[in-house]
Parts: sequence; C-alpha cells; structure tokens
Amino acid sequence: MSHLPGKFVWFEHHSSDQDSASRFYEQLFGWATAPITMGEMRYAMIQNKGEGIGGYGAAEPGQASWRSYLSVADVDASCAAASAAGAGVLMPPTDFGPVGRAALIQDPGSARLSLWKSNDGDPADSQEIVHGRFCWNELYVDDPAAVVGFYERLIGYSHDAMDMGPIGTYWVLKTGGLPRAGVMRRPGPELAILWVPYVSVADADATAARASALGATVCMPPMDIPGVGRSTMFVDPAGAMLAAIALIPPAGN
Repeated sequence: MSHLPGKFVWFEHHSSDQDSASRFYEQLFGWATAPITMGEMRYAMIQNKGEGIGGYGAAEPGQASWRSYLSVADVDASCAAASAAGAGVLMPPTDFGPVGRAALIQDPGSARLSLWKSNDGDPADSQEIVHGRFCWNELYVDDPAAVVGFYERLIGYSHDAMDMGPIGTYWVLKTGGLPRAGVMRRPGPELAILWVPYVSVADADATAARASALGATVCMPPMDIPGVGRSTMFVDPAGAMLAAIALIPPAGN
C-alpha cells in the first residue's frame, strides 16, 4: 500500500463505556470488535466484513465523540506546521507500537483531529460502495473559509465551493482531483464544532429507525442530497454524533 496524504483513513469512537458502544454499532451496522495488541497496548478494533476501519477508545463521561484520523506525509512536520498556523496540540507526535505515528490537534476553528502516518500505508481509493464502511467526513465550524484556508496550507488541498442557498457555501476539500471531505457553517450553537464521519448504508430510513430503536437520537431525519444519495444523522446513546448515507452508485455500476 502507498500513502495518500489528505485522505481520512481511520475513525475512533471515544466514550466512557466501550462495551456498550460496540454493542450498539454491532446491532446497527453489523460491525465486529477485534482486540489487537499495539506494543504494550490493547486496542479494540472495529471491523466491517473483516476489514479494519476504526476502533474504540476511552473518554470521560459526557465527552463521547468520533475522532477522525487524517493521513499526512510526516506527523512531526505537519503537527509543527499546524501549531504555527494557530492550531492547538493536544497530543504531541507519538508512536503507537508497530502500527504508526499520530498527533492530536485542535484546528483554529476548534475541531479536534488526529494526524496520522501508518507504517503499512493507506487503503487504496475505490469507487466501490461497501455498506458499513466510512465513506465521507464533514466539518461543521463557525468560519468555514478560514478553516478551509488552514487545511489547504497544511495538507495541500484544493477545493470546490458550492452555493447551498440558505445554509451557505459547502466547501469540498480535494487532493489529486478526488473529494476528501466537506466543510460548512454549523447551523447553530446547539451543534458542536466537530468532524462528523459518514457510514455507507443500504437504506438511510431503515438505519435511522434502527438507530432510534437502539437508543440513539436522530438529529437529522433522512433527506435526499440530489445526485449523491439519502442521508441521516444521529447522536448515539453515548453522545457521539455520526451520519449514515445511502449513496447513489456511480454511473456504470
């Protein structure tokens, strides 16, 4: 595998009760949990159809969240550049056993993000739709233009800007012509400033209903995104926000 700087390659659910979180997502998406060893650490990996896509970590009660990992060419250099550009460093560059190296930052817009370089490279890009796999990432922030500029300087992203009418501009961050993530103004102070990952599903309506039945709060009922698919968003029983989307297959598939 090669490295693909600018791609979001890993996602972690942090909560005070990893067992409850894993049971919720096993019932919702069919994910399995596989314990692995990273040096002296034990880690609960999330697997989708046998593929490692993320993991479970610890957080204080009331502080549950999904944490996104962004591939970079050099964690130390990117962390230093982020700090110089106004980001906070919450965890300095750290090795995680034989797996890779990471740093945790808080960008100038106040969203938390992990910078990551895997020792084994990154998953290859693919247009294949795999249900249960993370497929998109979206940042909600108060000053999207400023934060887009920060990530462009840090990662080398280009962007497309789309006028979304009343909700403002939707910024699509890209590397090599490929879309990597979206950035938009948060609709109000009731929504935290954060990255919200999207999971590919077969049916957004059924996923929203199932999530609700399992104790989640659906904060965005299923809605159509023209030309993209149908999506929904919920806050899981631990308090972490996640989105699910039923994608329209690419032409020819």
